Amino acid sequence: MAAPCVGMTVRSMWQFRNINGLPTTLLKGVRHFSSSWQCSSAVKLKIEQHKPSPWKLYGAVCLQRLPVVSQDPNPIEQKFEDLLQQMELERSLLSDHELRLLEDTERMSRKQEEDYDSDEEDHINQEIVTALDDEDAWEQKLKRFQPAVRSKGVAETDHSSLGRCLSDSVVMLVQQEVGREKVWLLPQLQWTAGETLKQTAERALASLPGTDLKARFLGNSPCGVYKYKFPKSIQTESCVGAKIFFFKALLSSGTNPTSENGGFVWVTKSELKEYLKPDYLKQADRFILGL
Repeated sequence: MAAPCVGMTVRSMWQFRNINGLPTTLLKGVRHFSSSWQCSSAVKLKIEQHKPSPWKLYGAVCLQRLPVVSQDPNPIEQKFEDLLQQMELERSLLSDHELRLLEDTERMSRKQEEDYDSDEEDHINQEIVTALDDEDAWEQKLKRFQPAVRSKGVAETDHSSLGRCLSDSVVMLVQQEVGREKVWLLPQLQWTAGETLKQTAERALASLPGTDLKARFLGNSPCGVYKYKFPKSIQTESCVGAKIFFFKALLSSGTNPTSENGGFVWVTKSELKEYLKPDYLKQADRFILGL
């Protein structure tokens, strides 16, 4: 039963193999492909692949300074901390200092008794330093100790200072001219051929005037993208709008940026809405963390 099938398969393969040598009458019903059409399609595809993008590409850096000091506890956190300390105190054993206090109290009570014999005490001729004496010395040492300040003497409302909001993370914004308008945004520069978008973001940070900021970039991939179209009056066929790719970076060291025009601010995540445009803020709010 398998022989006819094998014969049909061999005959079909032979027909396709020799189709170019068959008479025209036998090629009736066979679809013909034009070689000129294939060439024109390949050229058209090649042109489309090399067609420049109508979008201008920008690399931006989201420079963030992490908290320097711990945050103050809220009322619920403070109550929970007090509860844990009380439980720890009730369940803990006496420390060496507390045992020493009990021994000193017991010894002082024996000295007040009428039948007290001083020969029973060790080191009679030596000066006895009680636990209370140690506590007094520790108290004086604590009074001389000066803890570090939780602020650098900078007003919290001074958004141009890097030393504000030490218990919170802040992000640097710059004022740049976009079109005919000055807007607040993350530092950015236009991408140039031959560099990666991360290198563009690094160049945007290094090109800020009056700064000496050192930062550590987190990865090679962007953390967000923002796309917008130019006004129709300035749109062209080769330039429709801009795409901004954001890269996160953590501040390592550096001095506070200075600018004659006051074009730098350090703001928390909750303060971004005071500076950024709504659409821009919607995208930036996705990757800026309020630590």
